[in-house]
Amino acid sequence: MVNQERLVQSFLELVQINSQTKKERAMADHLIEKLTALGLDVYEDKAGESIGGNAGNVIGVLEGQQEKPALLFSAHMDRVTPGENIKPVVEGDIVKSSGDTILASDDCAGIAAILEMLQVVKENNLKHGRIEVVFTIAEEGGLNGAKALDLGNLQAKLGIVLDSTGAAGIVINQAPAQNEIIAKIHGRAAHAGVEPEKGVNAIVVSAKAISKMKIGRLDEETTANIGTISGGKATNIVPDYVEIHGEVRSLVEEKLVKATEAIVNAFVETAGTENARVEMEVNRLYSAYHIAENHKLLQLVKKAGAAIDLPIQLQPTGGGSDANIFNEKGIPTVNLAVGNEEVHTVNEYLQIPELVKTTALVVKIVEFA
Repeated sequence: MVNQERLVQSFLELVQINSQTKKERAMADHLIEKLTALGLDVYEDKAGESIGGNAGNVIGVLEGQQEKPALLFSAHMDRVTPGENIKPVVEGDIVKSSGDTILASDDCAGIAAILEMLQVVKENNLKHGRIEVVFTIAEEGGLNGAKALDLGNLQAKLGIVLDSTGAAGIVINQAPAQNEIIAKIHGRAAHAGVEPEKGVNAIVVSAKAISKMKIGRLDEETTANIGTISGGKATNIVPDYVEIHGEVRSLVEEKLVKATEAIVNAFVETAGTENARVEMEVNRLYSAYHIAENHKLLQLVKKAGAAIDLPIQLQPTGGGSDANIFNEKGIPTVNLAVGNEEVHTVNEYLQIPELVKTTALVVKIVEFA
């Protein structure tokens, strides 16, 4: 029932709308128009105001049969850079960018699949429960739109996010929690050529601390990274301040805590032995989730997959998505792959047949719920 030509044209239209994080106004207006035309009750929340953006989350509701459960479907409107003035190129079954930008299939592919699902449901008069669509802002870099979403007007008890890479049928049922770690190293300034002995080099202190850390993949469930370091004013000044941002992710809470403590302790202990002072900040960006294989949500997804001969592959991931936030807010949610690869790079591409299969899967999920 999926109209491949319409689906692809929708995707091509979406990627050409500039929609950077906190600048999703044009995309939000486009989606409000599309959802309204499909007969949904549509509104925009005020999430953008809380994060300094120019648009809020777009929410659409399509009422259905009360005996069927309400379902939430979600994708995000923003994209990473370079993501403006995208020129998509179709080559056979592949869509890619012209080479100087990303493609923004993350997450325009998810949006296109949801819009096509709604089209199919409407034109085929498929019986369905209440369908709630949430297109979020500011997912990239913090899942901020989903965090600011007020669930007060939503009724869904099960959720589907369409925002994972890979072939159709891949279902992310487990994702990690993430801690952000910020270290502010305070040394002592001095003239680097005249009296360096009087200084405490904050960059050197930071380097010594980092050298004590285990960074990268710690085990199959845990990763750690030091991502940015900034500080210093000039080569003739012993630097008295450095700020470092890092992270730890893990599928297991105990491992997350242990790895976070190890990094914090490395900074604190090194600063102490080097006559420096350190301020440490640890922020939980999102919590982990794990939807068990026997959960009714995954039983529904497997039933839908079987109906279209699509094998369902349950996988954990090392990345976060809005699914983490929906689970945290009490809506069991999994993340479906949409057929894209090499996302967040100029080599990103989308496999059209895989997007078609994912869209067909979503249609069957609605039909079988």
